[in-house]
Amino acid sequence: MFLGITNTARDYAWGSVTAIPELLGRTVTGAPQAELWLGAHPGSPSVVVNPAMVGGADTVLDWIAAEPETALGAGHTGLPFLLKLLAAAAPLSLQAHPTPEQARAGYERENAAGVPLDDPARNYKDPFPKPELVVALSERFEALSGFRPIESTLADVEVLDADSGRLGPLVAHLQQGLEDTVRWLETADPSALAIVDAVGHLATDAVAAGDVSPNLATAAALAERYPGDPGVVVSLLMHRVTLAHGEAMYLPAGNIHAYLDGLGIELMAPSDNVLRGGLTPKHVDVQELLHVLDFTAYPAPVLVPEPLASGVDRFAPDGVGFALVRVTGDGKPVGLGTGGVAPLSGPSIAICTEGVVTLVGARSATLLRQGESCFITPDEGDVTVEADSTTGLTSTVFIATGTSE
Repeated sequence: MFLGITNTARDYAWGSVTAIPELLGRTVTGAPQAELWLGAHPGSPSVVVNPAMVGGADTVLDWIAAEPETALGAGHTGLPFLLKLLAAAAPLSLQAHPTPEQARAGYERENAAGVPLDDPARNYKDPFPKPELVVALSERFEALSGFRPIESTLADVEVLDADSGRLGPLVAHLQQGLEDTVRWLETADPSALAIVDAVGHLATDAVAAGDVSPNLATAAALAERYPGDPGVVVSLLMHRVTLAHGEAMYLPAGNIHAYLDGLGIELMAPSDNVLRGGLTPKHVDVQELLHVLDFTAYPAPVLVPEPLASGVDRFAPDGVGFALVRVTGDGKPVGLGTGGVAPLSGPSIAICTEGVVTLVGARSATLLRQGESCFITPDEGDVTVEADSTTGLTSTVFIATGTSE
């Protein structure tokens, strides 16, 4: 079955006013539209376009509860992913996500302490990790992600401190390592707060004076929006990432990150576990954040897809249990499934982001126009994606699916 699904975008304050409605072909209302969720997460389950197809169920969550084997197939207890459109017009909070072991322990600990699930100060809303990947749909998708080598941060600090000599304490902590520096900044030591203020002013002055690195420009922008926030200086410790249209990055457990600007398609485990580190009015648990963070300086976490065929790419980080397949074409059919180039594992969700495509499975077929999405039941087996060449435009569909890992 190809079941048409839709949803209402969530109106978080950092969301773009135009990006999601323009992609979906909806009216721009003037209100921010930050995220559109496609899946069965109880926070915003997808709405069924034609409930009569599934016994009157209004949402995917209700349908799975009523007919789990039809929706998910044998052996599946839930949808292993959440697919999102994400449109940022302002920075999201600085954050990280736990490992499976940390999530389970944290959830049990807060349950034992009697912390209500809806308490804004609760860290663990469920016992699951939240690995995620994002693929840029806009021409540029801007983010901070992962710690960079300390030498790179010291080079930017030297530019800021060339004349003032005000950042000596920051240099001293950097020489002690990333964990020491982040702990000092996040625990709001008075000397750290003074450095946060100084970095904000110095970065702003440097931007006004001329060409600066992307990290310094970002620190200045963050200082204007969040004056005095430790995240302003933490941003100098991180990779400043710019994804071009179609490029992707993967955010594993412990990765510190913040999306800054752009439209992307995001695929993640269906979890709400977020440990925040700044750039937000929401709850920040410094000690739990420090417990979760991976302080290793890795290269920028760009995710290179596996090419499966002409116009077919698969984004599949190891060990996360989900994958995102992108099919782009101009009319030539491309097979997906166990007998084709990219096996779908269990239930899947497709969204068309450009043009018009037809999905053909073992039992039925459906047409998706730009902005439309559908739930694919496992009994469709091999799926063929055929782009509509009559429009003269490129057609692109993303399909989120599970993996056997």
